[in-house]
Amino acid sequence: MTSTANGQTSLGHGYYLEDLSPGMEASVSKTITDEDVRTFAALSGDVNPVHLDDNFAASTIFKKRIAHGFLTGALFSTVLGTKLPGPGCIYLSQTMKFKAPVYIGDEVVATCTISAVDTEKGRVTLACDCSIAGKTVLEGEALMMVDRKPTSQ
Repeated sequence: MTSTANGQTSLGHGYYLEDLSPGMEASVSKTITDEDVRTFAALSGDVNPVHLDDNFAASTIFKKRIAHGFLTGALFSTVLGTKLPGPGCIYLSQTMKFKAPVYIGDEVVATCTISAVDTEKGRVTLACDCSIAGKTVLEGEALMMVDRKPTSQ
């Protein structure tokens, strides 16, 4: 990582299309906090009380507050934008299937694994999985546009 003149951090360029192959994977982990849930609610406008109100959540099938599904799903963006393919890639699409709730205090591991590389179109498909203690809570698939290596002139 390098710092820019305005103090922001730059990660440099991630992988180029030619460097990617099926089976490559990367992960991040994050413990979901009350502050994360409240900040996500404020940013997204999703103030559903199942995320924010202990008494309301106690009356649901979950019995306690749960994190927003898209907060969990945002961890895919962290993997994709910072690790694999990394900086420079562009999100084209993401599917998500929510399989189990994520509670405050859960440590979520988001893993993205390359399943296909389309060299003609400059696209990479990745299987995406969020798990807690080895149990999948969210799965999906991402399609990314990835730069080709610059040609020397």
